[in-house]
Amino acid sequence: MTTLASLLGNRKPKTALILGSSLGPVAEAVADPLVIPYGNIPGFPVSKVSGHAGKLVVGKLGGVEVAVLQGRSHPYESGNAAAMRPAIEMLKTAGIETLILTNAAGSLDVKMRAGSIMLITDHINVSGMNPLIGQQGDENFVPMTDAYDPSLRQRFIAAAGQTQVPLYQGVYVWFSGPSFETPAEIRMAQILGGNAVGMSTVPECILARRFGLRVAGLSVITNLGAGLEGASPSHEETKREGIKAAEDMKKLIANFFAGA
Repeated sequence: MTTLASLLGNRKPKTALILGSSLGPVAEAVADPLVIPYGNIPGFPVSKVSGHAGKLVVGKLGGVEVAVLQGRSHPYESGNAAAMRPAIEMLKTAGIETLILTNAAGSLDVKMRAGSIMLITDHINVSGMNPLIGQQGDENFVPMTDAYDPSLRQRFIAAAGQTQVPLYQGVYVWFSGPSFETPAEIRMAQILGGNAVGMSTVPECILARRFGLRVAGLSVITNLGAGLEGASPSHEETKREGIKAAEDMKKLIANFFAGA
């Protein structure tokens, strides 16, 4: 049977990176790439959303071998919060130990404008979903304290200082999507202590912790939340602004690995 490990051959990455909406160009920085379309990996979830190329790129970033996922399957595509479970389980089986999650997000702080990058320190799940619902076994009672690994966060802070890429820090709030949040929901998220909102990442973080992976998370801010300064977000805006921020993300991530 074809497995992800067999497709990787002699490539042995220990870290995987999932790229959010329109951040696919970050994969262009991968040296000596092995490119595997998701459709060639049996059981691997394939996104139908524009801005997600659906390719696994394995090669070196900052001199470290990495598996880069160009795109993800979102819970809102199927109603399944565990949509990325097969991918994350395969990554674990193939030897991945650390998962870096990226996304496009809306800002809850008018000082954190489009083009900014936010290091996720924690998350709030207001979606009403959890990818572990329906699973049996005590291993599903996953502790979520320090879900976003403090030592990985410190490495990103150091990398940002070295590359002079401004790096915010904050709490990511997961809404199910695919509709954008209302102004009232944005105000609620602010009251709850959120700094950015989005439609992904949290289920992957929960799944990764379930499988014993270390996790870090980065949000590219593509817009202000609905109602802030009259903002009315769109998917087109998300894709446009995500592409603009990809260069800073490339520098930050490459430096993160170079300092490993």
